[in-house]
Amino acid sequence: MTDSKQKWNKRYQADVVVYPEPARVLTQNQHLLPRQGRALDLACGLGANALLLASLGLQAHAWDISNEALVKLSAEAQRRQLEMLTEQRDVTVAPPGANTFDVIVISHFLERQICPDIANAVKPNGLVFYQTYCRDKVDNKGPQNPEFLLADNELLQLFDGLKIRVYREESLLGDTGHGWRNQAMLVAQKS
Repeated sequence: MTDSKQKWNKRYQADVVVYPEPARVLTQNQHLLPRQGRALDLACGLGANALLLASLGLQAHAWDISNEALVKLSAEAQRRQLEMLTEQRDVTVAPPGANTFDVIVISHFLERQICPDIANAVKPNGLVFYQTYCRDKVDNKGPQNPEFLLADNELLQLFDGLKIRVYREESLLGDTGHGWRNQAMLVAQKS
């Protein structure tokens, strides 16, 4: 078992007391989703995004390196009577293939080298919903390692070949007690 898989399996061994909410990039922009199609929650963890996608009638796929997380997700999907296809997969080694999904959602996961694969994996007119942590944060939530934190406007650069439909990154500007802090969000469309 890889170190990464062991790390994430250990994290997801504990019982889930309250199931996590979907990412705000998805909940605030779900009106942009197609009515049907294939959707992937990439590096899904407990799959809150995949559950929302399935509840909206999309063919939801959920990939994660942790089989522990996927067991819990499958049980939650069954409890909610939602259909879902889960796959234990190291997406850094085996990213999605070209033109395979109408929607790809990524939240709180950053592996820069697969961003071109993600952009390539959405079908024409398909959408990428992305949300993750930035280096300029008002508190210590999220990862501390700069390798897993976005530089200023980096998310825009990682998906510069796509049409940007939604972008938000407030950084440390203005009253940091209000607004969208610590993270960047993007919805981008493939031409």
